[in-house]
Amino acid sequence: MKATGLVRRFGGLTAVDGVSLQVPPGELYGLVGPDGAGKTTTVRMLAGLLTPDAGVVELDRSALGYMPQRYSLYGDLSIAENLAFFGRLFGLSKAQRAERTARLLEITRLGRFQDRRADALSGGMYKKLALACALLPRPQVLLLDEPSNGVDPVSRRELWDLLYEFVAEGMAVVLCTPYMDEAARCHRVGLLDRGRLLAEGAPAELVARFRHPTLRLTTPDRDAAERTLAEDPAVLAVSPEGDTLRLVVRAQAAAALAPRLAALGTTEPVAPDFEDVFLALLQDPESVRAAA
Repeated sequence: MKATGLVRRFGGLTAVDGVSLQVPPGELYGLVGPDGAGKTTTVRMLAGLLTPDAGVVELDRSALGYMPQRYSLYGDLSIAENLAFFGRLFGLSKAQRAERTARLLEITRLGRFQDRRADALSGGMYKKLALACALLPRPQVLLLDEPSNGVDPVSRRELWDLLYEFVAEGMAVVLCTPYMDEAARCHRVGLLDRGRLLAEGAPAELVARFRHPTLRLTTPDRDAAERTLAEDPAVLAVSPEGDTLRLVVRAQAAAALAPRLAALGTTEPVAPDFEDVFLALLQDPESVRAAA
């Protein structure tokens, strides 16, 4: 699957601005960003639900599975009835529907609940059923829009286990998420903000290329220090971490900022993580060095 130069406008708002990405078979690609970054608009263009104002999507949509963020099922139908309906919608034969439904009910562990209506399911069970329906045609490419949103931790882990299984079988998966811990589990990620792709690569590579110092500040008044540092242009990111503050500071301003930090408390360097990289990129798109 390949997309080049995607642009989508809504009136005077450019929701997606020149996004390009390519996802080969057997790769789990995370499209990562805060609410309003353009993730859903991008994935809807990939799915063919929105027409780009510019750009091209190269994708055989007959080999596509799509799971929207919510409301993708018929609430008055049971689990079995939803699977039967979508199986017929995809043009599967009776034998294909029976074989694929049986396997999907087994791997999602929904078999003993198949008579339960969709609107009576928990958040995790609903998402697993939506995923099962999207997988019925055995797609080569699977698009998922925040699949773990509103899902309990156990179901969230089970969803990820399922995704890894399908990717291992050669499926290409594009997953939209606002969660940095989920992004870190993807093979590659594209960091999206305000419709633009800020950086792309394997999470570990992006962390390795990160060029700004990350510090832990221990201070007697954490909240006051946070308010003060949040207004300092030398500080790219500040967030509470237990009784301390976690800071990302501009590399070129670190020496000048040191006396101010010393007046607030004591600092120690810490290894950056993927969330540090993303928060810094929102303020400084050059936070990640170009690959050599």
